[in-house]
Parts: sequence; C-alpha cells; structure tokens
Amino acid sequence: MTNPRLSSKTLASLAKGTKLPAYDRATVTPGIVHLGIGAFHRAHMAVYVDDLLASDPSWGIVGASLRRPDTKEALEPQDGLYTIAVRDAAGTHPRVIGSILSVMDANTQREELLALMADPAIRVVSLTVTEKGYCHDPATGELDQRHPDIVHDLANPTTPKSAPGMLVEALARRKAAGVEPFTVMSCDNLPSNGHTAKRIVTKFAALRDAELGTWAESVAFPSTMVDRIVPSTTDADRAEVSQLIGAEDAWPIMTEPFTQWVVEDDFPSGRPAFERAGAQMVADVEPFELMKLRMLNGSHSTMAYSGYLGGYEYIAEVMGDPAYVKLIHGLMTEEAMPTLDMPGVDLGAYRDELLERFRNPALKHRTWQIAMDGSQKLPQRLLGTIRDRLKAGQGIERLALGVAAWMRYVTGIAEDGSEIDVRDPHALKMMAIAADAGDDPEALFDGLVGMSEVFGADLPNNAIFRQAVIGHLTMLFEEGARATVAKVAS
Repeated sequence: MTNPRLSSKTLASLAKGTKLPAYDRATVTPGIVHLGIGAFHRAHMAVYVDDLLASDPSWGIVGASLRRPDTKEALEPQDGLYTIAVRDAAGTHPRVIGSILSVMDANTQREELLALMADPAIRVVSLTVTEKGYCHDPATGELDQRHPDIVHDLANPTTPKSAPGMLVEALARRKAAGVEPFTVMSCDNLPSNGHTAKRIVTKFAALRDAELGTWAESVAFPSTMVDRIVPSTTDADRAEVSQLIGAEDAWPIMTEPFTQWVVEDDFPSGRPAFERAGAQMVADVEPFELMKLRMLNGSHSTMAYSGYLGGYEYIAEVMGDPAYVKLIHGLMTEEAMPTLDMPGVDLGAYRDELLERFRNPALKHRTWQIAMDGSQKLPQRLLGTIRDRLKAGQGIERLALGVAAWMRYVTGIAEDGSEIDVRDPHALKMMAIAADAGDDPEALFDGLVGMSEVFGADLPNNAIFRQAVIGHLTMLFEEGARATVAKVAS
C-alpha cells in the first residue's frame, strides 16, 4: 500500500517525529517573491522564513521558476509543502516547510508573476538564479548586452525572459503606479552579490529608459552570504523520506545540519526579523562572502574536479583520501586564509568546521554536481584568490591545481577514456578547444585561457600562472589525478 501524497489535507496525519509548521498557513500572506526556486532556496531562505511566520504571517513566499516547470509540478499538488531532511551521523531528521505558498512557472504565468511583483504587498524580491542567470560577464561583473535573453528583453521589455528583465519590468510597473520599489536580495554565490545585482539591473533599466535607470538607482540591493550544502535529491532519498513521514513527497530536500546566512541590513520597505531565525544582520557582508567563496567554494571546486578525475563520486569519499585532505587543508591554510582580512573571526576554526562538514558520510554530495557551470564559478572561487596572491608575490601551487583539474575535466574525457557529462554554458566551446588541443597540455591551456569571459585579460599573460597550471595539467595527463594530488599536497 502506497502512502498518500503530502498536502495540507494529509499534514495532520504525518508520522510521529515529523516536525510540522508552527503556524496556521491559512493566515499567511505573500510578502516575498523568489526568482529561481531551486533546491538551495528551499533548504536555506525558505527555512528561515518558515521559522518566523508564527510571529509575522505577512512574509509568505511565492516562488517562480524562470526556466523549467519541474518545481511547480512537484509542489503544486502538495500545496507548496515539502520536506527538508537533515542528515548527520545520527540519522535523517524530517521537517515539513510551509513558507512557500505557491510556485509559478514564468514561461506560462509571466503576466501573473509580473503583476504580483508590482503589488505593494511584495516588499522583497529575492533570487537564486545561479551565476549564469544574471546574464553578465563573470570576469567583469557587467551586464552582457549580447546575451540572447537580454537582447530579447530590451526589444520586448513587457514580456521579459531573464531575471534582470523581470526585475526591471516589475519595477517599471511600480514606478508607473506610484508604488515604492521592492528590495532586491540576491542569495547567489557571487562576489558582492548585491552590488553585482544592482550594477546589472540599473544598467538594464537605463538601457530601457534613462529616467527608469535613474529611479532604479534608489532600489536597495543588500548583499548576502549563504551557506548550506544541498546535494541533488535521488529516488532513494524520496523513498526514505516517504517512509519517515508516512507520505509521498515528490521533491524533498536533503541537507546538512549546518546553515549560515549573513545579510546586509538594508531593507527600506521592511523585512522579516531574520535575526530571530539565526541570520547575522551586518553592515558589510563582503568579508564573510569572500571567506566563504575562497575557503568553502574554492575547496569544493578543487575537490570536485580533481576528485571526479580521481574516480570519487562523492565529496565524503574524496575526504577519505589523506592526500586530498592534505591538499584542501593546505589550500585553505596556506593560500586562501592569508588573502582574508577578518579581525575577530577565527579562520582556523572555520577551516576545521568546513573539513568536518566535507567528511559528513550521510551527505551524498556528488563531485559531478559541484563541477557544473565551472566557467561561471571559477572567477569567484579560485581566480580572485590567485590574482591577490600573484599581486602579493605569493605562491599559487594548490589553487593552480584546482584550475588545471577544471581544464582537464572540461575536455569531456575521463582518465579511463569514458565520457564526462560536462554541464556548462560553454561546454561545446570548451570541448571543441580540447579536441583541437588533443593531449597537448600547453595547447589546452592556451585555448581555454583565451576565454576572456572566464580569465579576463591579465591571467593569460601571467608567466607564473601559466607555468603553474601547465605543470599541473601535464601531470594530470601523464600520471592521473590521484598521483598529482599526492605530489602537490606533499
């Protein structure tokens, strides 16, 4: 006998031990629209909001999928409810989240979504659209005016496809109606994500209309730093959650106990009391963001590429190899931490906490998943640290291995000759470069480093960077990832 589907009707009959929403969902009204409602948002911000709705029910979330309707299709029959399953060595702990009132598919409900964003009740529009969703040049942080979606949205401003286009059209409608702007809160892993969002949105607005561009300058774009590891949900996860809660959940979210959210406190139109749910409200989020990008995300990417090449499917498996542990400990301690200026923050303790989180055997975080969209992530996670160290005349041995492993990975051919499913906006371009280069590490380096949208104009001409990466790339081709990691880590 199969379990019933999770929904408002079955909520009261869920298995004992399942934590339920501590408020009457019927009293909750929308105050936030979230663009890009993927797994990370549902494991992070939506949980913080869920913690606050009992004391202030005016901050419910309406989510919007900008590309695919799969989240809407999963959550609509469940009345927006879903399970977050927190995993640690002691087991899996289920909790049902009710903060998402509904999910819209922007492709079929664009006008309805824009009308909601223009509603005065919506005071915050938040985003997790990934790096590529900003339609920007990752190397410069500027709006990519040649991006197909931006070209479309400038020609058809009232029927936008992109996140910047959606934001500007909704703001234009509020301006026309005399409604104050909403706050735009980016929750993506971008350096100075609020500043990046503002630069992109105001530029797009100015391209549409000079007066609108000036008005958009008054919009608040607080930066945030977000942190929680959220692996992809598998069918085995769905089966486990179904057994735990006594109901079928089409898309439960699996995550770790740790969660962190640092938020710049700039919300002219009001905000939920995020600090009551454990968020850190600060005047400047940039130091925390840089710490996370360079220590956690830089380490993650390095482990993802070198670990996948070494035959490891999960991060916890990578951390079972002493050479990889030594490499990552050294990357954080010797190369990333010296670039961070954070008085009062114990970076060594943060490093040790990260290493412990990476070891969590209950968290099935796939190296392949972390390896996605590397051309968009590399500038923030590794190249910024490399630039700072080169400028200071310091070594980049371990960081350069992360870059070399990415270059080897995007050839699309694993060490055993099997095909790598490279998921990246530039995948075809990179694999064409790799095909031309063959097994020549220097030719591969020259081809990939010529992608200015990733490496800018400076790094391709830096002799130290070139020598370090080509040296590691040669070793990766000749000796394989595990041997290369062992040598670099020693």
